[in-house]
Amino acid sequence: MVKVIMHGCNGHMGRTITGICENDSDIEIVAGVDPFDGVDNNYPVFKTIKDCTVDADVIIDFSNAKAVDDLLEYCVEKKVPVVLCTTGLSDEQLAKAKEASKNVAVLRSANMSLGINTIMELLKKAAQVFAPAGFDMEIVEKHHNQKLDAPSGTALALADSLNDALDEDYEYIYDRSQRRQKRDPHEIGISAVRGGNIVGEHEVIFAGLDEVITIEHTAYSKGVFGKGAVEAAKFLAGKAAGSYDMADVIAAK
Repeated sequence: MVKVIMHGCNGHMGRTITGICENDSDIEIVAGVDPFDGVDNNYPVFKTIKDCTVDADVIIDFSNAKAVDDLLEYCVEKKVPVVLCTTGLSDEQLAKAKEASKNVAVLRSANMSLGINTIMELLKKAAQVFAPAGFDMEIVEKHHNQKLDAPSGTALALADSLNDALDEDYEYIYDRSQRRQKRDPHEIGISAVRGGNIVGEHEVIFAGLDEVITIEHTAYSKGVFGKGAVEAAKFLAGKAAGSYDMADVIAAK
């Protein structure tokens, strides 16, 4: 059984992952870390990662950017692999995570969904077929009205999957309102929609002269991200130092 420290255990995703682990006999949360203590957990909870005295095989992190520096230092010192799910990290923190991966296993992904990461692999093959055939490539992403960034990190990751599969770089176009010109064949359009409580929808469109192919993913709850994080933790436990992502998790299945 994989033993986990849940970093950010009392946030929405922390509670979601706690519920998932309670129904999974292959994984157990043995400790949590969260400055907020207003949740009744069936495992010990520490205010900070530095206070944690419980041994574990891996840490799942869904906290906030301010807590990540101490987390990475702890993981390197204790040699505990970490599934790093917190978003909004600075360039300095991303560099620190890369440096930490030289001493301990670190898994990061723009989106923890198994579905999204499988689609990324499918898009690479699709781009190699459709782009040379003259198909235009567009991405439309939709999220709730509280989301601050646009386009989403997932939309950019999907665009990167398309671009990485091609022999030449395509330009990302986020806003055509000021562009009075014909669409360039070597561009990927990315559009963002914000409204209501949409958890997350991503649509990749390959538009040709006589046919349109659409690949899309809809998240109905944040549970899909929690499930992916749990599968990533199972994968990462016992792994050698290095940088990993969800593509490695999927490849191992």
